[in-house]
Amino acid sequence: MASSAALRELQRDLESQANALSKLQKDIAKNHRVRKQYTIQLGENELVLKELELLNENANVYKLIGPVLVKQDLAEAKANVRKRIEYISAELKRLDGTLQDLEDRQNNKKDSIVKLQQKIQTLQAGKAKP
Repeated sequence: MASSAALRELQRDLESQANALSKLQKDIAKNHRVRKQYTIQLGENELVLKELELLNENANVYKLIGPVLVKQDLAEAKANVRKRIEYISAELKRLDGTLQDLEDRQNNKKDSIVKLQQKIQTLQAGKAKP
């Protein structure tokens, strides 16, 4: 009877570990989606900066604010784009750190699940013997 209770307890623990692993995998997938968005934005902003670098100092630059195009100073436009690139790069670095942490936690969770499964198999094998 004691081994039966221990087996049920291990199975409950295994189920909770599996649910935690599933949540970690969803968090990793979300991190990948957000990272992909930031990577696209970074590419777009780098392209905009290259285009701005090609312009003459006296060129007209306009910024879309709502439905209106507003004239903007070229130096200010370049500074804004550089600032955006800095921000996006920092966010990508932060997301990389978070992803590494999530993957480490996922690997640890997988290891603990394997150990629990082995314990359950050992208990079941011991129970099967007369």
